Amino acid sequence: MLGYSFALRTYLGALQDNVHISWKATISGYLVDFYLWGMISPLIFKLARRFDLRGHLARNLLIHITLSVLLSFVVLFAAPPAYWYFGSPNLTRNPTLLDLFRNTAFSVYYLHLGLTIYWTTLVVAHASHYYRGLREGETKAAQLTAQLAQAQLQALKMQIHPHFLFNTLNSIAAVLHKDVEAADRMIARLGDFLRLTLKRSDAQTIDFGQELEFLKCYLDIEHTRFQDRLVVELEVETEALDIMLPNLILQPIVENAIRHGIARQTISGRITIRAFKKKDRLIMQVEDNGPGLRTKGNPNGTSSGGIGLSNTRARLEQFYGDDYELEIANSAARGVIVTLEIPAIEAAKSEG
Repeated sequence: MLGYSFALRTYLGALQDNVHISWKATISGYLVDFYLWGMISPLIFKLARRFDLRGHLARNLLIHITLSVLLSFVVLFAAPPAYWYFGSPNLTRNPTLLDLFRNTAFSVYYLHLGLTIYWTTLVVAHASHYYRGLREGETKAAQLTAQLAQAQLQALKMQIHPHFLFNTLNSIAAVLHKDVEAADRMIARLGDFLRLTLKRSDAQTIDFGQELEFLKCYLDIEHTRFQDRLVVELEVETEALDIMLPNLILQPIVENAIRHGIARQTISGRITIRAFKKKDRLIMQVEDNGPGLRTKGNPNGTSSGGIGLSNTRARLEQFYGDDYELEIANSAARGVIVTLEIPAIEAAKSEG
């Protein structure tokens, strides 16, 4: 493009001055110039990286001045044989090789042109290196941020396991001497739960169907403990099963409902788990019929925290930022209802 641009300028200038020159010779000559510099440009890019003007400016500037003069003379002495073969841009007759050396190799015009091309290429090289370094820095920063987020998520998720295991072992110990068969069933279901946990331990997100499988294992353990005192109701839409959510995000919520709701009363307890898709959101609810929240000075009986949900809230913030809702309130009849709303991202889309 540069060769054609310079050739057209020269050719039109000659026509304006009523000077006849060969278009073929003119375009051939300029293409020779810029192709020669094009072959040298990778070297200039390497020199720009090796002698970066942003560091040791005086020394590297002197090096580039010297290199620009040397490379300009290299091109000046390499150009005449190419001109002689392909054509010369500024001669109106058929020149000899000696004529081309006299008019090109020792021409101030061609030396100035060479220096201009070298320094222009050097500026482009520095701009390219700076842009590439900036993008690499942004990429590394994004990778470090992602790695930090993954580490934080893994740490938060792993806090669930010993907490859950401690509570389950306490439950088993409570029934061990009263009902050996019940304790045996609880241990078997605990083994199933731990196998599922280990199988998916590396996954930060799973679909709701898999999360529900976790919950069933856990609820089977608690049902063995409470027997007829615990009734579990599932109201899950089919569309919700393929929605992705953080691994084990509902288990602490259900555990809180049992510990602070069902375990504190002597009447039959009920846990209702709902999940449904509303537009582009997944809404999940865990409701119990326990004694409810004790929120002093709050007639609505709402709460923004507590009930052991700080870990869940921290994980949701890591995953979704501000794009989630977690509400804990007294239900209309009796007990507590926890409502969790997150973006409805389906499994196939998340993998893509």
